[in-house]
Amino acid sequence: MGKRDDLIAKYADDLRTKCGMEPDMALLTKVTIGCGPSIYDADASTVAASQDGELETVKNNFLVKKLGLADSPDLMNAINSVIETYGRSERNKYRAVVYYMLTKHFGKESVYG
Repeated sequence: MGKRDDLIAKYADDLRTKCGMEPDMALLTKVTIGCGPSIYDADASTVAASQDGELETVKNNFLVKKLGLADSPDLMNAINSVIETYGRSERNKYRAVVYYMLTKHFGKESVYG
């Protein structure tokens, strides 16, 4: 297994243990690949949930640009809901896990089809 496979396994474990959901491994793999090289960078691989600017970036670059959603208050509500599910106190909120949960939340799996 390569480094990416190890990370995907770690993300799947987070989804199971911290978020209480069984991951769709095919979708998780596609979302992880979609994150590109950021998954290998310690800072970029996580979402700083306490920083409003970071949440705006997730909203604009992922939800609006990648998933094609219209900007509305629902987007930030969904991001906050995902952060709550992951656990606000959880230090490492992996970007791929957050993006996976947002993709599932909005039923946008077809983007990764």
